[in-house]
Amino acid sequence: MNVVICGAGIAGIAAAYHLTVKQGVRQVLLVDERPPLTLTSDKSTECYRNWWPGPGDTMVRFMNRSIDLLEELADASGNCFHLNRRGYAFLTADPARAQELTANARAISALGAGPLRIHDGRTTPYAYQPAAAHGYHGQPDGADLLLNPALIRQHFPFVPADTLAVLHARRCGWLSAQQLGAYLLAQAQAHGAQLIKGRVTGVDVVNGRVQTVHVAQEDGSRKIAADAYVLAAGPLLRQAGQMLGLDLPVFNELHGKIAFADTLGVVPRHLPLMIWSDPVTLPWRDDERALLDESEETRWLLQPFPAGAHFRPEGGAGAHMLLLLWTYHVEPQEPVWPPHFAPEYGEVVLRGLTRMVPGLTAYLERLVRPVVDGGYYCKTQENRPLIGPLPVQGTYVIGALSGYGIMAAMAAGELLAAHVTGALLPDYAPAFLLSRYEDPAYQVLLQGWDAATGQL
Repeated sequence: MNVVICGAGIAGIAAAYHLTVKQGVRQVLLVDERPPLTLTSDKSTECYRNWWPGPGDTMVRFMNRSIDLLEELADASGNCFHLNRRGYAFLTADPARAQELTANARAISALGAGPLRIHDGRTTPYAYQPAAAHGYHGQPDGADLLLNPALIRQHFPFVPADTLAVLHARRCGWLSAQQLGAYLLAQAQAHGAQLIKGRVTGVDVVNGRVQTVHVAQEDGSRKIAADAYVLAAGPLLRQAGQMLGLDLPVFNELHGKIAFADTLGVVPRHLPLMIWSDPVTLPWRDDERALLDESEETRWLLQPFPAGAHFRPEGGAGAHMLLLLWTYHVEPQEPVWPPHFAPEYGEVVLRGLTRMVPGLTAYLERLVRPVVDGGYYCKTQENRPLIGPLPVQGTYVIGALSGYGIMAAMAAGELLAAHVTGALLPDYAPAFLLSRYEDPAYQVLLQGWDAATGQL
């Protein structure tokens, strides 16, 4: 079987790994005009979680499987990609949001994400175990909900005094996406996969079946015979589908990531990913506020911003770097390279995070422009991926992995490889098929769903 994969991001590489290493396919060709993992995969926060809302338990089971595979890979490789399980911590100072956080935690726990342990100060059946800085074995799963103010201050002394609840989801953390991808690619190549630099320019379909793939390279073009053709084009997925005459139901959002040096040591280095779950009004001095209010172009900076500002430590012992993120504009847009971020983005994110970490205010008086990069989330309308066969015989898709491509890659690649080779499919496979949109019952379900489901 000759398999051609369009795209050498984490999705394409994971597909190649499972096809070669796990399913024994020897003729697998990855095609990308850029170096591997450099379009979108290296622009992420590199985090993972099994903490996913419904409807249903599909995404929890899918992510649990992917994390199982990541842990197996970490064991086998000596943890060459630095997997940890520090968790995600969701914080709120709003009593209504604290109740909502509790209700959501009970619901997600019931979907299979693990037990919920509530620490409210009234009873002490178990102690809260802080996140370990390294490793992933022997640590809690499920989540810990801290409702006791004294306990919150003890473990998170840098957060504001009005913080009412901290939900620490435990089967979560981060890793090195580049080293994970490099390891998967090396293993795939050792089992027969090849990587070529080039751009797919067309696909020949004969009698409804894929036959050849056209690839443009520096020294000319070539036609490659394909028994199976896999679209793993990331934010270019829609364009890749158009070559097959398909209009895939996906769109892109631009998400930024800021590298910020916490040279003052405002936050500890052992933290989980920290997420502020309340809307935020940016802090401004009176003179700054008056100046911003003078123009329609800047007045929006005075309005409340949505919840979701978050950060995590980056680097090992002695490092000072924080990764800061906050997507407050989520309008669909066509991808361009390099992506363009508004000049005020870094300052807005830093100001927003002072609500969760007041100590960061120290940086506002002598603000240094931080390093900003990012990439596009390719998404479906309900923020679930597309994995499986397409209407053109012999063609497949692994995409619309939104901002969770790194964490989902192992289960997504396994599922794609099972489709291509005819192996046994997991019971969540139908949930990610393109054909799900043809189901009238699913269309009804979509009416109460949106593209931000499960997104930070």
